[in-house]
Parts: sequence; structure tokens; C-alpha cells
Amino acid sequence: MFYNVKQPRSLSQAMGEVNFMQEEDIRLETTRARFANVVKRHAQLTERLSRDSDKMIFERLQKEFEAARASQSQEINLDGEQWNDGLLATIREQVHMEADRKATSGDANDMLTSHFQEKVTYRVGNKVICCLEGTRIGILYETSFAGEPCELYHCVLESKSFLEKMTVLEHTIPFFLPIREVENDLLSSNAMRFIDHIGELLQAYVDRREQVRLVKELYGNQIGELYHSLPYHMIEFVLEDSDCKVTVSLRYPDLVSVLPTRVKVLAWPMHQYKKSHTSSAGAMGSQPIPARLSYAEDALRTMSLPEAYAEIVLNLQQALQQMFQGGSPS
Repeated sequence: MFYNVKQPRSLSQAMGEVNFMQEEDIRLETTRARFANVVKRHAQLTERLSRDSDKMIFERLQKEFEAARASQSQEINLDGEQWNDGLLATIREQVHMEADRKATSGDANDMLTSHFQEKVTYRVGNKVICCLEGTRIGILYETSFAGEPCELYHCVLESKSFLEKMTVLEHTIPFFLPIREVENDLLSSNAMRFIDHIGELLQAYVDRREQVRLVKELYGNQIGELYHSLPYHMIEFVLEDSDCKVTVSLRYPDLVSVLPTRVKVLAWPMHQYKKSHTSSAGAMGSQPIPARLSYAEDALRTMSLPEAYAEIVLNLQQALQQMFQGGSPS
């Protein structure tokens, strides 16, 4: 005769905990492998983008923008509502009128001199808008971090006539930022919004990148592993502590954001915390179970990465004691 023996609840719980741990390990290893490939690809693409041809494009545009600004009669700072569709339409009209005058002029040199004397550039926040030769409008984006200037980026717009839509002729914007998608979505319908949005994308990218750089510079000896995507909209790192290992996963679905909206921080107990946070169901439950650090997740959602990192480290020991030695998870 056969009897059905009900499996003890504690053993079932232990098996569930082990399965959870194994699945989490698999996900972490998959993430590490994926980011390792991203880092390798980043190095290859960085090398490609630093070749002479790419440097020549930047240097050529930078010289042209500098010449246009040097030949200006004045630079007007625009605030708030002064930067609007009407002003952009006026700039476009001036560019095409000047191109038409040059095309019909019998003395191009005189017209060129006159044109240079009448040039006006416009500054809107971190953008400088100027008229270039032909029917082109140039936008220079100035990025910064913590008040210090960073890279300059260029975007050149052109249209065949005043009534036709503008297109992006050339630029020095990083290839991994979605400039072509933004061009298709905005440039023909709202050119001013296109110009502003590209500036927001660039500044947010530089801000995220510099936050990571600063964390590595200040706390590099505490970080075991760190991976990031090219636009720094996916960041993973591991904090090696004597009592636990903390894994941090950050996602920035919106590329104009400097704070992550999807955050996951797990603490994996080690050493003295391991015994108090493992199942009592024997060998099947002898592996440590990770716990989420909610205070760390809140800090990462509301503070810059260097500030949040300092907050995490400052309160880590107290949080570990509460979670792994009988207290409620933080």
C-alpha cells in the first residue's frame, strides 16, 4: 500500500528561497555579461569615433561657428517667451533673403562684407543660434556639470526654401543619442521644440556620465564592478562591503532625465549576517537570501548619484542590522 506524504512546509519554503536565489543569480550574471559586451562595444566605437575624419568634422564646424560669432554685430540674450516660433521664423527668413541677395548680386564681396556687419547671434540658455553661409542655421550646444563647462556640440539645419521644412544637414552629437528620431518627430512640426529637446538630451547625457565619473573617482576603491550603456541610461554596479554585497541597478527610460525612475538595490548577506538570514530548513536553505534596501532606492531616485552613494554607505550598517538580525527590512 502507498501513502501520500505531505512535504513539510519549511522544506518547501527553503526550496522556494533557493530557487529565488538561483534565479536572481542567473539574472545578475546575464546582466553582467550583457554590460560586458556593451563596454567592449563602447571601446570599439569610441576608437572609431576618434578617428581623424570625425575630428575633422568637429574642427571644421567649430571654426565655422567661431567665425560666425566673431563677425557678429551683436549677440542677443533671450529669456523665456523671447525665444519663440516667430523669432525662429525670422531667422530662417533672414538666412534665405541673404542667400538670394548673394545669388543675384553683381558684387559678392561687397555684399559679404555688408552681411558680416549685420550679423546677429542669439543665446538661449546653453544654446547659441547663428546664421551660417548659404541657407544654414547653426546651433551650438554648451554643456556643463556642477558649474564647470564640458563639451561643445553642433547641429546645422538647412532648408531649400523658406517654405520648406528644415532638415539636419550635419552635427557632432553622439551617435547613440536619438537625433534622427527627434528630427522625424519634431523638426517639421515644431522646430523650436526640436532645438530645445536636443539641448536637453545632450545636457542630461553629460550629467549622467559625469555623475558616474565622479562616483568612480571618489569611491572607486569600494566599487567591485560597474557597467553602463553608451548614453548612461542603464547603470549597474556592485558595492563590496565586509558584511554584504550590494548590487545596484539604475534605469533612465527618459533620456532627458538625470535621475533614474527604475531603481533596484539588493543586499546579499555575508559572514556574520549569513546565519541569521538563512532558512532553518537544513542544507536546502543554507544560502543567503537578498533583501531590498528601500532607503537606498529612495536616495537614488531623489539625489545625484554621488550624493546617493554617500547616503547609502552612511546608513548601510544600521540597515543591515535591522534586516539581518531580527529587525524589519528597511
